[in-house]
Amino acid sequence: MRTVDVNEATSTLARLVEVIESGLELEVVIEREGRPAARLVPIRSVPDPSRRIGAARGQFEVPDDIDIDAERIARQFEED
Repeated sequence: MRTVDVNEATSTLARLVEVIESGLELEVVIEREGRPAARLVPIRSVPDPSRRIGAARGQFEVPDDIDIDAERIARQFEED
């Protein structure tokens, strides 16, 4: 892990991004006044939006009576 001051990060951002992209560093910590303020890390992968629906399939059970109150709740929204 590399640590740089915010001023150095500002002046060498392109080089820091190259270091991250190339895998030479897994993260760069940017400090302000000696304290960690931010981390520069690689984007591992962008989630495939088509895999979002159903991603938790099989991980829990939906109870049979999940919609037992659906009609009562719908009527409450229709009331003036």
